[in-house]
Parts: sequence; structure tokens; C-alpha cells
Amino acid sequence: MVVRRREKILPKVCRECHRLVDGDSCVICNTANLSTDWTGYLVVLDPRRSQVAKKANIDLPGCYALKVR
Repeated sequence: MVVRRREKILPKVCRECHRLVDGDSCVICNTANLSTDWTGYLVVLDPRRSQVAKKANIDLPGCYALKVR
């Protein structure tokens, strides 16, 4: 019996705006400068009312990484 290890697939994150990206480029920044080396996760629903979003300079709702390498 052969046991295969599942590879962990990490979402890509834009290095410019830290937003999680589905494709090969960020639709917000129009850049392909993406990374899979990131930590922390932030979900912003209403950036106008969120003190955390204001502190992180986030203007659009979405999912963001806290630290991107």
C-alpha cells in the first residue's frame, strides 16, 4: 500500500496590496507580482466602518494577508 502525501495548496497573495488572488494577476493592482509565502489572514467586510481596515490602509472589502514575503 502506497500512502501519498497531499500537497498543501496556498492561495497567492499580491505583494503590493496583500489581497488574496485567484488567478495569475491582481485585479486591483494589475500586477503579476504574487507570492505564496505569507502569514496571517484578515477578512474585511466593510472597510469604511472597520478600525482595523483603516489601520491597515485597506479601502476595498475582501481577504488580505497580514505579512507577505
